[in-house]
Amino acid sequence: MAKQQNILIIGAGLCGSLLALRLAQRGFKVSVYEQRPDLRKVDLNSGRSINMAFSNRGNKAMKLVGIEDKVKALCIPMNGRMLHDIDGNTFFAPYSGREHEHINSISRQKLTALLLDEAEKHENVNIFFNRKCKFVDFEKTTALFQDYENKNEIIKEANVIIATDGAGSVMRQSYYLGRKFLFNFSQEYLNHGYKELSILPTKTGEFKAFKNALHIWARESFMLIALPNLDGSFTVTLFLSYDEGPYNFNNLTKKDRILEFFSTYFKDALELMPNLVDEFFMNPTSPLGTVKCSPWNYKGNTLLMGDAAHAIVPFYGQGMNAAFEDVVELDKVLDTVDGDWETIFKTFATSRKIDTDAIADLAIDNFHEMKGHVNQKLFRDKRNLEMALEKQFPNEYSSKYSLVTFNEHIGYREAMLRGRAQDKAILNLLSDNDLLVEPDMTKDDLKIILDRVIKETEAILVQDSVKRLK
Repeated sequence: MAKQQNILIIGAGLCGSLLALRLAQRGFKVSVYEQRPDLRKVDLNSGRSINMAFSNRGNKAMKLVGIEDKVKALCIPMNGRMLHDIDGNTFFAPYSGREHEHINSISRQKLTALLLDEAEKHENVNIFFNRKCKFVDFEKTTALFQDYENKNEIIKEANVIIATDGAGSVMRQSYYLGRKFLFNFSQEYLNHGYKELSILPTKTGEFKAFKNALHIWARESFMLIALPNLDGSFTVTLFLSYDEGPYNFNNLTKKDRILEFFSTYFKDALELMPNLVDEFFMNPTSPLGTVKCSPWNYKGNTLLMGDAAHAIVPFYGQGMNAAFEDVVELDKVLDTVDGDWETIFKTFATSRKIDTDAIADLAIDNFHEMKGHVNQKLFRDKRNLEMALEKQFPNEYSSKYSLVTFNEHIGYREAMLRGRAQDKAILNLLSDNDLLVEPDMTKDDLKIILDRVIKETEAILVQDSVKRLK
């Protein structure tokens, strides 16, 4: 493949900046166009998450481009969920029975800035800000941009155009509107939206709550979560229905009602948030949606990646990690497929979509688990058993969460199928009282349980495989 070819990337967010860096390392000439200002120079407070969950699949990409240590310096480890009940009691639930496995809270802005800095170290990368993409002509391999500063329109031509411009992708819209080929597209929204709030640090810059956990106030039909930031603050997110239930975003319009809602359901959080009401009115309420589409590529000249191809809801903490993994998987194809861009893009998209569809479905599943199931005894018994199995048999058992989050060597779909089968096996055994789980169980006792779980899991996997073939 000729490295002097020009690659145009639309979108300089997390996926686009990483992709630019990796393609530059491979020797391609890369131009990146971004509609927003340079976040390294201006404050882009848009109400979007200022921090995100970063885990093994994302770190795999950082290893690929050689900046793992620089990214690690931006991370706060979160070893599990800190569950807050309605009375203010807290319960810590580890993410894994293996002590070294954890996820991280990381600043979206700091990570994006780092990736942009690393990309711009390469002479074969040029990044342009304040350039809004208005249309992509995928027949001519050109993109039309408008310069926000002088309002001039620019047509940019390239050998290849890759869109990493998010859930509202202009190139994906151009695919749909162009009607040059059969294009499938679905966009499904939850009835819940989200609003970002904050817990500020103490006057001395300390954390007001336990630092190394993702905090969850689960209330069946809605929830509050909080992730730590390096400055001692927490980013707090309220997930709530727009119009269902006695409290919803549509009727939380007055100060007294907002305080009533929080004092009823999140009293211990409210005590840490004297800035609540001001932020509630100031910050936007944003939707939660899933985007699926196909194909991601048109011939050999255009490709969708990241949220532009597969936007998901945030409840598995995998949106950013999945986008980063896109770059890793495309890089593998570039190493192994000897062919033109059409072959490369088609190979990548065909194999990758199976996994991104799986994580989209898992994210919806985890939404229901986080807001309600974490409070149920059966769920807690299942998690306690899984933690014991992982601790005693670290090489023989991984929960569904661990398969998705910490086993980056397997695809999302494989993790989903095995994880769901394991969940079903354990829940069936617990519900039927076929498992006697005691706090003082020996390793031999747990080995008997592990063997039963594995046997039941394999039987379920066979049954599910037969059903899929029918």
